[in-house]
Amino acid sequence: MGKKDIVSYNYEELVQELEKLGEKAYRGRQIYAWIHEKCADSFEEMTNLPKTLRERLAGEYEIARMEAAAVQSSRIDSTEKFLFVLSDGIRIESVLMRYRYGNSVCVSSQAGCRMGCRFCASTIDGLERNLTPSEMLRQIYQIQKITGQRVSNVVVMGSGEPLDNYDNFVKFIHMLSDEHGLHISQRNITVSTCGIVPAMKRLAGEGLQITLALSLHGSSQEKRKRLMPVANRYELNDVMEACDYYFRKTGRRITFEYSLVADVNDSDEDVRELSGLLGGRNCHLNLIPVNPVEERGMKRPDSKKVCEFENKLEKNGINVTIRRERGSDIDGACGQLRRRYAVHKRETGNEIICND
Repeated sequence: MGKKDIVSYNYEELVQELEKLGEKAYRGRQIYAWIHEKCADSFEEMTNLPKTLRERLAGEYEIARMEAAAVQSSRIDSTEKFLFVLSDGIRIESVLMRYRYGNSVCVSSQAGCRMGCRFCASTIDGLERNLTPSEMLRQIYQIQKITGQRVSNVVVMGSGEPLDNYDNFVKFIHMLSDEHGLHISQRNITVSTCGIVPAMKRLAGEGLQITLALSLHGSSQEKRKRLMPVANRYELNDVMEACDYYFRKTGRRITFEYSLVADVNDSDEDVRELSGLLGGRNCHLNLIPVNPVEERGMKRPDSKKVCEFENKLEKNGINVTIRRERGSDIDGACGQLRRRYAVHKRETGNEIICND
């Protein structure tokens, strides 16, 4: 039997676990602080615990390995991308974006993805496995340790579909915002979904104050189906009704993500259909010129076309912005660094890729 994943215990669970070991409740508080505030990588670091307790913890529990195999730093802006190795050898990626209002980290919720979106590198090799709450949290903790800088905002928009890993994802949100840990405000947390309708409605009832971002990418059901296989399961009307339901239940405005692909979803017809779809809704539309993925063969529109698309939507009363591109000179899009590692290993047999 393997060791227990102590980092995935929430505060109450950890206190109860220590009481089962015959320890006082305050020991649970101490250990939780070491793991979730001080971002400890080992029990030996917990110097205010008796040595006998540290040894017992090391024998029965684990702070699972997460090491940075590669770090890419943008020369254009201050964005950094991290490729982490997990305890079973699986690779995942995270991105640190620095803004005037604070540091934002984009985390992965799965190793790979099974949603199959046509423009995304995360889906090319399918889903390897779900990430645990600890593996989602420790992406943030490791970035804080590596950079020495605190994270104030989190977006769950890395590799994977968070609502396809529902229970682990929701526990991660509760632990991330818990007052005993990093205590990041739920209003500073955004989660992206491709539109799994039952899970969206379930999420609306969780009592969370996070921002929900829907990956729309198509102005109609048929266009969405060309880009997103999930649209074969859920009609666009049902997805939009789930968005409305989320807004009614939480009071949180929906963000719609729209990856602009040249000659695929950037026409005047798309402007008209998007305006009809979003008009009258309390929402925000993010236009994202697609980050080309070699295996996908999709191209971004030129900057003039993107600006024209935005201007036409604004004239139709749509609250829209063009997402500022970050890390464009590194593997900035979802799954690209992890994908480059996999190709490198397959072609050369080597485990390591150089840091940029």
